[in-house]
Amino acid sequence: MVVDKKTNKPWYVAGLHFQCVACGHCCSGPDEGVIWISKPEIKLLAEHLGLSDSDLRKKYLRRIGFRVSILENPQTKDCIFLKNVNGSKKCTIYNFRPMQCRTWPFWTSNIDSSDDWNRAAMKCPGINKGKFYSLDEIEKIKNLF
Repeated sequence: MVVDKKTNKPWYVAGLHFQCVACGHCCSGPDEGVIWISKPEIKLLAEHLGLSDSDLRKKYLRRIGFRVSILENPQTKDCIFLKNVNGSKKCTIYNFRPMQCRTWPFWTSNIDSSDDWNRAAMKCPGINKGKFYSLDEIEKIKNLF
């Protein structure tokens, strides 16, 4: 983590801007990734989809070690719940998405340095736009996941 030498605070001490534009880029390939989902999130998602936890696991999830991830489309590496809706990619479980998704883009890998933040902004058109997040808000969000 890059810190300001004068304040000993993160480089984003003055805050950052982000507004989700629902583009789906954060859920898209080209690289394979993981979309961690917890047991309580699995239960909520299963209820939302009208499935048992077991059926949800069989159809949409995979185990990685002791954790569980949402499947990705094998060809595109997109999240399995990212679908083409009226010509745009949309999350079909947006209101039930896991905490990992809810905390984007304030992941440690994206805010470790201003270079990391700007690299993420190349993929995400909502970074550096819209709503202002203070240092305290960013730290709170970052620590949720």
